[in-house]
Amino acid sequence: MKKYSYVGVSFIILIFGIYFVPKIIDGIKNQSIVKNDRLSAINPKTNQQLAYLVTDSIKRKIPEFAFRNQDSLLITHHDFKGKVTVVDFFFVSCPTICPKMTSNLVYLQNQFKENYDFGIASFTINPAYDTSKQLKKYAEKNKATHPNWHFMTGDRKHIYDLARNGFNVFADENPNVPGGFEHSGYFALIDKQGFLRSRYDKFGNPIVYYRGTVGLEEKVADNGEEEQIIILEKDIKKLLKENGASKQKTK
Repeated sequence: MKKYSYVGVSFIILIFGIYFVPKIIDGIKNQSIVKNDRLSAINPKTNQQLAYLVTDSIKRKIPEFAFRNQDSLLITHHDFKGKVTVVDFFFVSCPTICPKMTSNLVYLQNQFKENYDFGIASFTINPAYDTSKQLKKYAEKNKATHPNWHFMTGDRKHIYDLARNGFNVFADENPNVPGGFEHSGYFALIDKQGFLRSRYDKFGNPIVYYRGTVGLEEKVADNGEEEQIIILEKDIKKLLKENGASKQKTK
């Protein structure tokens, strides 16, 4: 009987190894097992602090940059220091997702129009056409009036490096799509110290970016994606309160 019990235990161990070990290895490769430890030691179910986005145990910050805005002024990452900032990549002649993204940003602008500690950084991915003059027209057309909303243009390579390597946001030229360019419709959220932040999803993982292509009036797009502008608005408010009171405009 003892011999058979050993055989039974060995069989169970073998089945465990065949079924679970590959899943554990895949989890390690995909970093899903240690994701929460890497991103934050705070339990999202018991604390409402937003997650920091971490790479190689280092909190990710807004990358360095220097571009001209819609008023031809040189704007750098330093101009957003001390501000909670929403970042997006777009282009003026975009016929698809950009109008919706800009509309959502206008909504956010209007919610924080009296707050100097809020900003928006919009980078064009078509700088050959989107000069400061074109960006100025675009800003005026869309009623972008917040003093800290900068539409920026400059060297194409630097902009694409910023999108792909700085924010891990997809952007590329593609003559086969409407408008000739394709890019993700996500917004990145930056805190006052320049760190990339996001809220946790229902599984306790950071959402990383906020969806900008679904409007408030839609709630849910045709493809099933839900709008995230309201939760982004709430998270901006959290970050504005994180380090003391915000500066309000004065008349």
